[in-house]
Amino acid sequence: MSARPRKKRGRSAKRAARQRAATSTATWIDRKIPYLELLDEAGLELIEDNAETVLEEIGIEFRDFPSALELLKNAGADVDGERVRFPRGLCRSIIKASAPSEFKQHARNPERSVMIGGDRTVLVPAYGSPFVRCLDQGRRYATIEDFRNFVKLAYMSPGLHHSGGTICEPVDVPVNKRHFDMIYSHIKYSDKPFMGSVTAPDRAQDTVDMAKIVFGDDFIQENTVLTSLINANSPLTFDATMLGAATVYAENNQATMISPFLIAGAMSPVTVAGTVTQILAEALAGIAYVQLVRPGAPVVFGTFAAAVSMQSGAPTFGTPEPSQIMYVVAQLARRLGLPFRSGGSLCGSKIPDAQAAYESANTLQTSALAGVNFMLHTAGWLEGGLAMGYEKFIMDADQANMLAILLGGVDLSENGQAMNALREVGPGSHFLGAAHTQANFETAFYRSSIADSNSFEQWEQDGSQDAPARANAIWKKMLSEYEAPPLDPAIDEELTSFIERRKSEFDDRDY
Repeated sequence: MSARPRKKRGRSAKRAARQRAATSTATWIDRKIPYLELLDEAGLELIEDNAETVLEEIGIEFRDFPSALELLKNAGADVDGERVRFPRGLCRSIIKASAPSEFKQHARNPERSVMIGGDRTVLVPAYGSPFVRCLDQGRRYATIEDFRNFVKLAYMSPGLHHSGGTICEPVDVPVNKRHFDMIYSHIKYSDKPFMGSVTAPDRAQDTVDMAKIVFGDDFIQENTVLTSLINANSPLTFDATMLGAATVYAENNQATMISPFLIAGAMSPVTVAGTVTQILAEALAGIAYVQLVRPGAPVVFGTFAAAVSMQSGAPTFGTPEPSQIMYVVAQLARRLGLPFRSGGSLCGSKIPDAQAAYESANTLQTSALAGVNFMLHTAGWLEGGLAMGYEKFIMDADQANMLAILLGGVDLSENGQAMNALREVGPGSHFLGAAHTQANFETAFYRSSIADSNSFEQWEQDGSQDAPARANAIWKKMLSEYEAPPLDPAIDEELTSFIERRKSEFDDRDY
């Protein structure tokens, strides 16, 4: 349920009304344009064959998780210590036999549920930053209040379809207990779908148990209400933390995004083809394991790929090679028949400046054209993921609204063809006063909530503000107008009682 907008006045009110008309709240984007595909059949088959060679000859390590090794061995893999080698085609056959090509993630408000997979795109906030940044306070460690703020902003942003997961790390809450507060915030302050904790298997189980309170035990065994981000510890390794969390979610029929996380040149080869080969091998192994835990459990083929600066060793974003990687991996995911996850508005800039804008635009457009189904990091990302920016979040949410229009394709209806307008105006005149123009005035062309397209004089009169300053005013106004979606008081009480009981069972820890 959307927060109820309050009455507005003047030019800003008219702009807001037009914006709502142009970007109505939708549960996902239905893609109506072709995919951008880089490799032909021969190129894709070469990558797939190389990945099978990696799985067969080099193998993947499954560390400190004996039950995974036993499960993989029983499925036909060659297990040598913690190194697992897969006969050619084994992983692919396991995945093809049971992994769903799409699935619904239910929200506590059924109108907010999302479909993940197919020709759909779900836009999701950024994830995992220990710092936050705003114009007023600069860069600082994130708190639980910041976490709640970003959940509220995501809830109020029509272009974002999902509440996300660890939008920022609330460092004022003990590490071993903060997952309770984060999951509760997603449930309490939004009714969009959300992601579960993966920092330990018992924290994944806590997430599942809290979801049971909201949705009911039987419902979650038959339906998906959680997604989770399971990163491979690249190169070619899955650790016990990720395996444990993935196992909990799969056993409970909840979705896992198996996502090799790598910086090309440091955690994978320096070439696009070599990096894509590694990504495919890691993903095949992880997804096959999830299907062995519970055949048919929802799974997403994910990747996060950036490049490393060969001069400084720092990760870089918005450059051509990671875009090429994303295009090819998206093709490989479609050939496997799986939903695909990758990044959105990525940048290395420390502040929401020109570097942030062009790097974010590059990765965002690539994600859209490649065919990403679950676009993590759509809004807020700064500093290579170390910081979540308030102003950057608003600027990125504006871009998310634009993506819906781009992916919606060209209107070829009678109104879209505009033949009446062409007949009415004819040669040598203009279309400003045409009946067709007047009829479409309110919805014609996307109108940004951030950009200023007024004259220089009008801009000066309005305070000579740049985009971050305008975004600063917007996020503050949004939070001041926020109204929480309804939550059954009995469910709320049961959740808080569960959290209090579980927190009392162990001491605070910073790990």
